[in-house]
Amino acid sequence: MRRRYSNISDLPAVIPAFPLAGVLLFPRTRLPLNIFEPRYLAMVDAAMDGSRLIGMIQPKTPGEDMTQKPTLCDVGCAGRIVEYSETEDGRYLITLAGMARFRFAGECEAPTPFRQITCDYAPYAADMATPADTPIPRDRLFAALKPYLKERDMKSDWSSIEEAPGEMLVNALAMICPFEPQDKQALLEASDLPQRAEALIALLEIANATSPAVGGKQPIH
Repeated sequence: MRRRYSNISDLPAVIPAFPLAGVLLFPRTRLPLNIFEPRYLAMVDAAMDGSRLIGMIQPKTPGEDMTQKPTLCDVGCAGRIVEYSETEDGRYLITLAGMARFRFAGECEAPTPFRQITCDYAPYAADMATPADTPIPRDRLFAALKPYLKERDMKSDWSSIEEAPGEMLVNALAMICPFEPQDKQALLEASDLPQRAEALIALLEIANATSPAVGGKQPIH
């Protein structure tokens, strides 16, 4: 039976965890994933047989041995598998739809090859509410974004960027821009959209200020 998730009380407290550095999921966003490790193939199998939920969460120390059990960040986001296919070589191609953020409340002892964690969704109950049309400082964002994308040769469709709703735009940029994992985590943990937008603009401006091609100091040879 297909499960419906309307508010945080519908979400299971224990879900499989997918620790992945530098990868974020936000409510109302989509994240495509290519799954090939045996333990995570088993994770997807279990999710498909159950709630279809997976907890995306970053390890606290990027580069830590992922074959062990890296310490997890304090906040992640639960995503529902909304697209699923299997390749001829045994990989799973899935897409997660972000449901709600959670605070990592502990790890469960389980016989599964993948980790299972307990989630506290209460601090982020508003994540599953209909989003308000909250304004963001678009002029400042675009002024910082254009040189950032140009310096990194990242292709962009400016008409789509300019027309995108504020929440969709800010969250999409937070997901795709190659910020450091700790900076991405700060974006995820921002309490609301205006705070996240300000943090995003600050990261873009800092990156531009330290880039010689955009206006930072020239390198010394």
